[in-house]
Amino acid sequence: MRRYLSFGIILLLAAPLAALALARVWLGSPIDELMELLRLFLIAESVALILGFAAYYLVLRAGIGGISGKVALGYALCVGVTALVILLVSMPMFISKHDANFLLVLLAFSGLVSLGFGYMMSRAITRGLGELMRGAENIARGNFSARVEVKSGDEVERLAVAFNHMAEKLESGALKQKELEQARRDVVAAVSHDLRTPLASLRAMIEALNDGVVNDEATTQRYLKNAQLQAENLSLLVDDLFELSQLDAGVMQWRVEPGSLRDLISDTLETMHVQAAEKNIKLSGWVDPSVDPVLMNSHKMQRVLYNLIQNAIRHTPADGTIFVEARKREQDNSVQVDVIDTGEGIPESDVPRIFEQFYRGEKSRSRETGGAGLGLAIAQRIVQAHRGKIWVESKRGAGSRFSFTLPRASHY
Repeated sequence: MRRYLSFGIILLLAAPLAALALARVWLGSPIDELMELLRLFLIAESVALILGFAAYYLVLRAGIGGISGKVALGYALCVGVTALVILLVSMPMFISKHDANFLLVLLAFSGLVSLGFGYMMSRAITRGLGELMRGAENIARGNFSARVEVKSGDEVERLAVAFNHMAEKLESGALKQKELEQARRDVVAAVSHDLRTPLASLRAMIEALNDGVVNDEATTQRYLKNAQLQAENLSLLVDDLFELSQLDAGVMQWRVEPGSLRDLISDTLETMHVQAAEKNIKLSGWVDPSVDPVLMNSHKMQRVLYNLIQNAIRHTPADGTIFVEARKREQDNSVQVDVIDTGEGIPESDVPRIFEQFYRGEKSRSRETGGAGLGLAIAQRIVQAHRGKIWVESKRGAGSRFSFTLPRASHY
């Protein structure tokens, strides 16, 4: 603000010098005439400065009037200074009083026309500012979909564009906040559900044992075994929650180094064969010999494979098949791993949310039918931490294909 004010003062001071130079060069005015012009210029400019600063402090600083009034005031000052200079310099040259009065009439006419133009120009500005003010009021009331439309071709239009961009960001942030709040409520409800069931079972069995309701050794052992199983389920749930929270926060640090994906898949399949055989499911795999080496943390990636294969076993009926395949992707020099099953498939409505934490298609949440719904969420976070991506292709009744990619050692 001070820079622009200083620039204006410099122009005011330079104005009489420029006018004198023009009079000397163009009109050839003598020195005495130039001195008289300088005296008249200084008188007119002094009066203009006094009026201008008085208007600035009394009108602008005091907040009297809007933009229209301020623009009109600027035009009035311009016309007033022009009239004052013309009167001081030109009136002594008029012989006829009628001519002098006629000049005053012309100046009054010019002043009114200038004020009219000033008002119209200011209205073009205030209309856009009014739109911005109404938009800001809508935003303040929580209506983040509010937008303003200003077509003025000046700074006000650019301000409106910036306002709309800000409104879009606010609307996006509000929607994200709403989704996060809903997700938080869902997580609290899901955790409460998954904790309540085993805790209620534990409490019932412990109370039965403590009250002496169970007397025979076989039933006591069965109750203790079930209590141990429920405690293990609780421990697994807490471990999953803790790992997921660390993955989401990005605080988990693990070493990534070149490793053999072929050996990792082979070891995982061997580990899972017993579980698949219990349901009479054929579990097999194939790995392209050219995929290795792959940059990964073997322990974490085995967790991903374990979660995906266990999920496939859980949702594949007896006599079904599960096939694990790994091959190189030439387009981005990465490796793609597919876990393909002939199971029940995933409903189309569930596919977009399948990797959400605690989301499960079934309403029940027992470990036998899917657990707490954290396995796929953890698998997704681990793959993403390896700079890979994971997705699913499925059709109800036609099985599912879970796929993820990992960068090869030469491309990481």
